[in-house]
Amino acid sequence: MQVSLFILAFLSLAIEAAAGYPDRLYRAIGHPVTWIGALISLLDRHLNHDGAAPGIRKAAGVAALLALIAVSGAAGFTVQRLCGDGVGLLVTALAASTLLAQRSLHGHVAAVADALDREGLAGGRRAVAHIVGRDPESLDEAAVARAAIESLAENFSDGVIAPAFWLAAAGLPGAAVYKAINTADSMIGHRTPRHGAFGWASARLDDLVNLPASRLTALLLVAAAALSPGASARDAWRAVLRDARHHRSPNAGWPEAAMAGALGVSLAGPRHYGGVRVEDARMNAGGRQHATAGDIRRALALYRLADALFIAALALAAALLMLHG
Repeated sequence: MQVSLFILAFLSLAIEAAAGYPDRLYRAIGHPVTWIGALISLLDRHLNHDGAAPGIRKAAGVAALLALIAVSGAAGFTVQRLCGDGVGLLVTALAASTLLAQRSLHGHVAAVADALDREGLAGGRRAVAHIVGRDPESLDEAAVARAAIESLAENFSDGVIAPAFWLAAAGLPGAAVYKAINTADSMIGHRTPRHGAFGWASARLDDLVNLPASRLTALLLVAAAALSPGASARDAWRAVLRDARHHRSPNAGWPEAAMAGALGVSLAGPRHYGGVRVEDARMNAGGRQHATAGDIRRALALYRLADALFIAALALAAALLMLHG
């Protein structure tokens, strides 16, 4: 069974890297993440009552999360069970590829570099607003570039490595449940008056399920840096050991620190969200503050290589298990 799951993860990554999610299909039926989002919105409307006490809202959030996990896991289990092995494994991989974001992540981050080159600061701000939640008007060109690189590093973990990890560990049900938890965190896991209590369980569980992937992503970026001219694996590793645990997120600091050290830039630090300044530790504080569009492209090259190493590792693991099975 574990052999087939490694093959499933490998095939899903290969399919998504080659084809992504077609725009025509999205316009016709949406996307699994939009379906999950619709369910989260429904649960939020019906279970999260503004007048309820914080304890009641927290309990309602737990119930909503359990319902979301049950529906997502059941859907993933049903698809995988109906498809079976053999040719059916390819169909399952096609379904699982929709839970990965290699191509879209690369495209959105590359768009920021292109916009900075073509249109300067105004274009860069418009492009980066699609991938980060911070106030774009508060960013200069260097901050736009840093924001794009930070988003690339964090979403490499959340949007690629984590769903593939859970796919290899628990099949399509595991990947579907992970994606549901991660989407819930992005929608209701913020400390706002409405979602501070209701989204508590989603935010805490998202921290837990992302823990292995964030560490693995950092290791992949260090390995990629060792194979990339101009990147420093030693500085990437030092930044991870020194800085990752100081990030306000228990997971985002690992890939961000690795990326920052590898490129020789400084990432994270204070940021503005909704006009509010949020303090955070700097990743690789001694690195360059003035990041550029060229640094974004260097980060993308590192991302592509790290992703290729991960895909190759899954293929190798599957082959070794088959030989010893």
